Amino acid sequence: MHNTRQNNPVLVTGSKGQLATSLARLGGAAVKCVGRPDFDFDRPETLRAVLDSVQPAVVINAAAWSAVDLAESEPEAAARANTQGSSELARLCALRNIPFIHISTDYVFSGDKGAPYVETDAVSPQTVYGRTKAEGEVRVLAANPQSLIFRTSWVYSPQGKNFLCTMLNAAARNSVLKVVADQRGNPTSADDLAQAILSVVRILHENGWKDEFAGIYHACGTGQATWYSLAIEIFKNAARYGLSVPEVRPIQTKDWPTPARRPVDSRMDNTKLARVFGVVMPEWEDSVRRAVDSAYAVTEK
Repeated sequence: MHNTRQNNPVLVTGSKGQLATSLARLGGAAVKCVGRPDFDFDRPETLRAVLDSVQPAVVINAAAWSAVDLAESEPEAAARANTQGSSELARLCALRNIPFIHISTDYVFSGDKGAPYVETDAVSPQTVYGRTKAEGEVRVLAANPQSLIFRTSWVYSPQGKNFLCTMLNAAARNSVLKVVADQRGNPTSADDLAQAILSVVRILHENGWKDEFAGIYHACGTGQATWYSLAIEIFKNAARYGLSVPEVRPIQTKDWPTPARRPVDSRMDNTKLARVFGVVMPEWEDSVRRAVDSAYAVTEK
């Protein structure tokens, strides 16, 4: 990274998403978020316009087609954002010598390894969403040699549309909830992910770009959970605020059919992120507690 651009903002795409919201809050004035209509993968000319007006030091691409089930019936739209749009943005950043941080997903894996995935494991996506993200990774790395890809999973935050908020809202209305108990993964706080990315951005600022930085990293909550055990943890913490905890019944994936097949075991290993950048992702239980505290702080205002 050139020192001449160090004081320029960090540009974050996907302004309405959980990660962008966390990056904006934790990064403060250094972060500029953009989204539709000003920035739109379906209108490639907006990508150039935004880069030219913002002149960012780094770009964090948090914009994506993330509607996993809808992607099954709208594959072209998902590919425009997750594959073509992302790689075009990476290419435009390469022309301007801007490092590019791209967010990817555990859905690039089939979920049948039986152990946590490492970055060198072969991808084998089982869904349209997973395929468009996997192809996006390949194209981004090819388009910009200064690219970092962060695969994450099961992202939640105190606001917005995510599992934590869904559970808290459902508990307020139902005395019994059924939650899938045979899928395993790493619940990830949007704040933890944002903090990890901002730590890496700081390292890029301080040390400049190094070729050995380039490539794929896993960045998700430390430890493992099922959706069922995650729900139990959420309710355990919410009970401290007077939530009437519902009965949570474990069910199987087959009892909750969805258009897109979920990976049964998409646990990922964060060791590389710690080794290369010294960034250690927090234990997921601690992060759930903090997120529930924040959710109630928001509602009590």
